[in-house]
Formats: sequence, structure tokens, C-alpha cells
Amino acid sequence: TPRGGVPLSTLFPGVDLGRMHDQTRRFAARFGVTDFNPPDRIQNSRRALAMAEYARDSGHLEAFRAAAFENHWRRGKDLEAIADLRELAIRAGLDAEAAVESVDDPLYLDRVDEKQADARRQGITGIPTFVLGHERVIGCQPFDVLAAAARRAGAEPRTAA
Repeated sequence: TPRGGVPLSTLFPGVDLGRMHDQTRRFAARFGVTDFNPPDRIQNSRRALAMAEYARDSGHLEAFRAAAFENHWRRGKDLEAIADLRELAIRAGLDAEAAVESVDDPLYLDRVDEKQADARRQGITGIPTFVLGHERVIGCQPFDVLAAAARRAGAEPRTAA
């Protein structure tokens, strides 16, 4: 995804985005997620991922993840904008100035790039990706799709105890 992101209308020409977002909300509600706003563009998350690497080194990765999801999905914050990234750092308990510096630090950006390259080498083309045996299930999928893939990989349903 280029800097500045890509509007969903470019990725899905002719698709009614309002209807698509309503479907996404209904799908999420099945899992108890009811208070979020699907974005109208795919953001470039490279800088936020660099900050995540800084958070990992600082022992705040879980707090960062929670704050990043909250900021992006519920608060509509921009994962590229310095002001929003600074706010994210504060919410995650990071040193705000050091965290903001990390978003353009070659050390952290190289880690992000290497992890992305490793994912590509493994055939991962989307998020989330579930690897079940030799099969990959890409994207947010209903439980029955994941369960069927798990069965094909040799998993057996648990019996009630």
C-alpha cells in the first residue's frame, strides 16, 4: 500500500461501500464487536509497524497493539500521521518522542521490511492468514471456513467432557 493509502473505491470500483461496511459490521457483531467504523481507505501501516517494533523493544507491545486497534478501528485515527502516532504512543505508555522518532528509523523499518519479506516467502498474501497444515485461509473468515480447513488438516472436533 503506498504512502497515503488507497481508497476502497479504487480497490472495489462500483461496489456500494456503505453496504459493504454494513456487512462488515454485521459480521463483526457475531463476535461481539459492535462499536467500530470500517475505514474508507486502506492505510499504509509501515510507520505504525516500525513503532510496534520500538514498542516490542520497550516491553509495551501488547499495550501498543491494543491502542493501535482502538485508534484505527474505533477512533478512525490515521496510522501514518505523526500527530495520531504520537497520541498512539502516549496511549500505549511509550516515550512519545522516542516512539515518534522510531517511525522513520532504519533499524525498525528494516525489521518491518524483513518480516514482510519473510511472510511473502511463506506465501502469506493477506491479513489475517491462518496456516492449518499445508493450507492457508486468508482474510477474516467465518468460523465454519476455519473449522473445515482445520478438519482437512487432520484436526478432530473435541468431545464434551
